[in-house]
Amino acid sequence: MKNKRVLVAMSGGVDSSVAAAILKEEGYEVIGATMKVWPRELCGQEKAKACCSLKDIEDARKVSRALGIKHYVLNLEADFQKNVIDYFADEYLSARTPNPCIVCNEKIKFGSLLKKAVGLDCNFIATGHYARIEINGSYGLRESVDKAKDQSYVLFCLKQSQLKKILFPIGKLTKNDVRNKAKELRLNIYDKPDSQEICFVPDNNYSNFLKKHRNIKPQKGNIIDKSGKAIGNHMGFWNFTIGQRRGLGIAAKEPLYVIEIRPKHNIIVVGNAEDVKKKRFLVRKINWLVKDAKKEKELEVKIRYNHKKALACVKDLGGNIAEVDFKEPQSAITPGQAAVFYNGGYVSGGGWIDKVL
Repeated sequence: MKNKRVLVAMSGGVDSSVAAAILKEEGYEVIGATMKVWPRELCGQEKAKACCSLKDIEDARKVSRALGIKHYVLNLEADFQKNVIDYFADEYLSARTPNPCIVCNEKIKFGSLLKKAVGLDCNFIATGHYARIEINGSYGLRESVDKAKDQSYVLFCLKQSQLKKILFPIGKLTKNDVRNKAKELRLNIYDKPDSQEICFVPDNNYSNFLKKHRNIKPQKGNIIDKSGKAIGNHMGFWNFTIGQRRGLGIAAKEPLYVIEIRPKHNIIVVGNAEDVKKKRFLVRKINWLVKDAKKEKELEVKIRYNHKKALACVKDLGGNIAEVDFKEPQSAITPGQAAVFYNGGYVSGGGWIDKVL
């Protein structure tokens, strides 16, 4: 059993449960850990499509008992508040659209939790992410077998020092395989729905969240067209994101989309579908997983989780900054979201969209 103790992040869902089961079958000494990240006042709220509720903790306990492994609940509330919730609010109030799942992976799951794993004398940490790690001189991050469930996009932030301590047991399986495995093991979470919402916004209403946690008051502003003509009004720029179509409250001959947000003057600019399409943008805080001496590379680039990868020229400007130029215009290139670079199914790197050019 030397060098085979692993801490599995167990959310109470089917993916992490099966990950723990697979590792136990492979001979690892498995320890289950569920992160308690919720602010105390929200712990009892039910969230059918979000993770990390009290019910999820209880589900993780039951699975651990069924698998015959130890289980701990780790309080990471302070870290989560500082690194994820505060970041989320700050980004919206800066007219950027955040991706808290990526930051949670970077700072909490593979940051704070990894440190806890070291404290428990664990050699590895494992999660139920759909992705693969391969070793070929260095550690490579690869898309999962199930392309429809692939989560490599939200893992671009991982460093080599982290990748060598991480296991993704279900990256080689499809979602159906995972559910069937859970059913074979008689785990009662085999048909549990996947989490689809941001865990700390249980009603999926970001505006209400900002009102409550940042005491944001409605602030009337103008919605203007490309010529600068006011054609409507709104109650706060933080309620909008690039490419948004619904919720504008404007009757028009053709669909209107948010094409620019001007936080300084609380103005929303709208245009048509073609106006949302852009080609060039800057990416900052890049994490390169694959070192390449070439300053310009043709890579596939993904600009949000559900975006279909598209070919682009990625020019490394140094200082962890790059300019990306898509071959074809793409809709809703959004500051605050991640741009992740792929080469043949492997993640070359990624960073945060800073400015559309």
